[in-house]
Amino acid sequence: MTPERIAVGGHSPVANAHFIVTARFFSDFGAFLNMVALSTYVYLLSQSVLHVSLFLACRVAGGVLASLVGVPFFRRFRGRFSLLVFEILRASLLMLLLLLPAHLQLYLLPAVALGVGLGNSMFAIGLNSQLPYWVPESQRVSTNAWLTSLSAMGAVAGSLVAGILLASSGYEAVFLLNIGVCLLAGVCILPLRFLVTPATDSVQSHRQEWRNLRSGLRSAPILAGMLLVTIADTLGSAAHNVGFPILSDLITPASAGESMGQLLAVWAVGKFAGARIANRILCYWSRFPVEWLFFSGVALMSLGFIGTFQQAAIIWALLFVSLAGIGDGLSDVTLISRIQREPEQLRLPVFSLMTLLQQTGFGIGMLIVAPFYIWFTPATVIVIFHGLPLATLIGVAFLIHRTSRS
Repeated sequence: MTPERIAVGGHSPVANAHFIVTARFFSDFGAFLNMVALSTYVYLLSQSVLHVSLFLACRVAGGVLASLVGVPFFRRFRGRFSLLVFEILRASLLMLLLLLPAHLQLYLLPAVALGVGLGNSMFAIGLNSQLPYWVPESQRVSTNAWLTSLSAMGAVAGSLVAGILLASSGYEAVFLLNIGVCLLAGVCILPLRFLVTPATDSVQSHRQEWRNLRSGLRSAPILAGMLLVTIADTLGSAAHNVGFPILSDLITPASAGESMGQLLAVWAVGKFAGARIANRILCYWSRFPVEWLFFSGVALMSLGFIGTFQQAAIIWALLFVSLAGIGDGLSDVTLISRIQREPEQLRLPVFSLMTLLQQTGFGIGMLIVAPFYIWFTPATVIVIFHGLPLATLIGVAFLIHRTSRS
């Protein structure tokens, strides 16, 4: 259903964009802060890798759950308060770790992981799907570019700050900071006002939503191809995330942690640059096909990671990982911007589907790729798993080209 367009008098769309970008930065900063802190905290309490695996699995399960309930929830509850709820949820769960005794926390942590994963993904689904109501079309690509850029910075900053605080002040300081960051993200959401008032839709059954989604993707085959490439890319992402510590140890055995930090930092800088490049291309060359920029970004990202894992010297690895980051930034901005062009009836289910694909693909991928690092060298493993999105991309491009000619 097409939303009714009503401008909110006296409220600046630029202000909305600033609040959204700031809120997303704090949200992602907090997400990586608690991922590092809680993963190590689980191991500290349990001294068991099994408990760490269970914690991470529950976190992924929270993301999967969000993808399943996100559509009916945001059909019924739209606006800033629906996003604020999930920041309060994350802060409340972390508060429990400060209030409850340590011997109870080990049993609580899987539930905390589930709630945090649910909150992270629901916030992202709600923000991305509702952004067209808050930001006019002329500013949408620019806003998405800043969201992607600062998300990468928030990921690295959250990981680094977590490590520094854990070494200097302990877990309580990290949890307190994390609670404060979640609340700051919520505060930034509060001033948002709709520039476009969405029409009220009836909540449909999951079966009907799925039928509508399939019908919508059949009418948008290029978007369906982009999602197919995204599925394949999650396996590549799982492979290089598992492989980073191994590669760092191979390149610099005496300082593997330092090398891994450098790789992640340079990747984040590359992703920041890629998002800015996407913004410049799509804003100044408005007729440039966003879909082909997405495919180019995925190709550059996969080739960059393949090149990274072939290196024996850190300087060359950093060069290639920066190219991978640029491709990552290009593909993120273009995929989100492309989905936001769809009508609301399709836009929300596609964002939920994308979250489901990314969460399940990444979770399953982490399990699949681990044995490959026993059987093959890291360079070979990355060729295999980043070859999948490249092969999928070529197949999709061929089908699109053949369809367009027929």
